[in-house]
Amino acid sequence: MDQYSAGMAAEPTERRLRGKTMPGRLLIPDALRGFAIIAMLIAHAASFVPNVPWAAQFVTANFSELASPLFALVMGMSAELVWRRGGRVGTTLLQQMLRGLFLIVLGVWMATWGSWVAVILSYLGLLIILGAPILLARTPVVIAVTAVLLVVSQPLLALARTWVWIYSAPVPVQEFMTWMFLGPQYRVVNLLPMFLIGALLIRHGLKRDRLLWALAVIAPLAYLAWAIGQRLGAVQSGDYLDTLKDIGLVFAVYVCVVVAATVRRERAERFWAGIFVPLRACGQVALSLYLLHVGLIALWNNAYGRPAENFYPGWLVIVPGMILVGWLWWRFVGTGPVEWVMGWITGRPKPLRRAAEKSRRIAAL
Repeated sequence: MDQYSAGMAAEPTERRLRGKTMPGRLLIPDALRGFAIIAMLIAHAASFVPNVPWAAQFVTANFSELASPLFALVMGMSAELVWRRGGRVGTTLLQQMLRGLFLIVLGVWMATWGSWVAVILSYLGLLIILGAPILLARTPVVIAVTAVLLVVSQPLLALARTWVWIYSAPVPVQEFMTWMFLGPQYRVVNLLPMFLIGALLIRHGLKRDRLLWALAVIAPLAYLAWAIGQRLGAVQSGDYLDTLKDIGLVFAVYVCVVVAATVRRERAERFWAGIFVPLRACGQVALSLYLLHVGLIALWNNAYGRPAENFYPGWLVIVPGMILVGWLWWRFVGTGPVEWVMGWITGRPKPLRRAAEKSRRIAAL
């Protein structure tokens, strides 16, 4: 059994429901992508409820910190799966570049809408353009590149912050440097290791084994190291301790999703299959949900500004409302509209109603 087959075999919740076999996409990447977009919805909706208890602020802050590295991890998984489908190297690289350029253009456009959201799409677009070619290398090389990036990230960012020439450079150069090194929330140099880790996890197989339990141990230790550094006031965005926090959060979610997706008992399998439905749905239309919720926030922000008092209807529209929209679209229509457009532009077209037909088959079981 090859590594891709091992990943498929490790997901009985996806492939068996009530004893029946079902073809389809890998559950775990879709569930992780769904978790990431929901985390982003929670983070962006926080401005609608500025006056909440400390505990709620703490949870929201962790969702906010989790979303971007988790998206990077899943993009690495997806990029590796694209390579595993075969095809000419040049064609696949061109398709990945077009995908990245599409995300960059979309992100630059969305940044002009006037929302309070720090739009991440341009960063993710550059990430896939730079990351996809690295996945042509053998696994030891990818591991080495990942390790080097983690080691050099902090000194490289410190050096980039001293480059005053950037502020007088042409706008495209400034934008590129911001996406790579100087973004206040996101930086490709921090996201790229997560992208590569996602690809490496696909190569290893999404399964319960010693690696998964090692990640389960690393996750709380990494988060604890960040917490101690935060307590001492030694954490800066993008530095080693900040990266440890990202690693702790992402690994914790990954371990939980894999453990839940690889249950063997029928009753537990049915339970988790139900839990995964909204995650899978939102994961498969994540880009469309991202565009929609940022547009709604922009409309509100341009008309009224950020709420000074709690406005719970706004929070309900952005979080449970978007989750419901994502599930309804996935259930009754299929491929997200933005995903459909991106597939057409990149030469990997997706039938608009394919996912809807599959969901009806699942509901009939």
